[in-house]
Amino acid sequence: MDNLFGELRLGHLRLAPLGARRRTKVTASQAVAEYTGRWGWTVATGDPATGTPAPTRCPCGAHRCAAPGLHPVPGSGNPAPAAGAEGSVLFPTGRAFDVLDVPEPAGLQALVRLERMGTQVGPVLAPPTGRLQFLVAAGTARRLPDLLYRMGWDDAALDLSCHGEGSYVAAPPTVLGELGPVRWLRRPTRDNAGCPPEARLLLGTLAYACHRSRERTAEPAWIAS
Repeated sequence: MDNLFGELRLGHLRLAPLGARRRTKVTASQAVAEYTGRWGWTVATGDPATGTPAPTRCPCGAHRCAAPGLHPVPGSGNPAPAAGAEGSVLFPTGRAFDVLDVPEPAGLQALVRLERMGTQVGPVLAPPTGRLQFLVAAGTARRLPDLLYRMGWDDAALDLSCHGEGSYVAAPPTVLGELGPVRWLRRPTRDNAGCPPEARLLLGTLAYACHRSRERTAEPAWIAS
């Protein structure tokens, strides 16, 4: 199932997935079997992937939904995928883990820094939406405002959010329309699948990277260059 793992670059740094890769296609049903049987995670399935672009606004009404148009919406009466159809694979957050969601450039910078410091980073998802998603301990979404306050980031305009109870994130090998497939940048392991890291271990570095990324975006072109 190693082809679920993507590869991203940060300048000259190659952020390849951990472990060997095999060029075999993994189906949604195989991925579900791994997530539930091997890691003990709760998994939901959504509508079969289509060639149409992922919707920009999800009917669930959640701000920056990480599984737009794919997950069951209460009262919508969405039908189950047809037999044999490869539907989307979804993680309901707030159960085994919550998910910190940041822009890809800031997430890559933070990941490099965290791993250089020896911080044990948990699984990291790389959806094709220009974001990175860090799996952290369940309950983080509820505590996020207080955590940011304690770290001095409560008054900063950060492009950083957390998916918790009641939300979903798309899991590999789900395809988000024409954008492409969701991949693992750092895959789950025996050490972190059942015990994702506490958010406080990652949040300071992620918040700083988001802040610096926003500052660079706001700089005049002649300074940024």
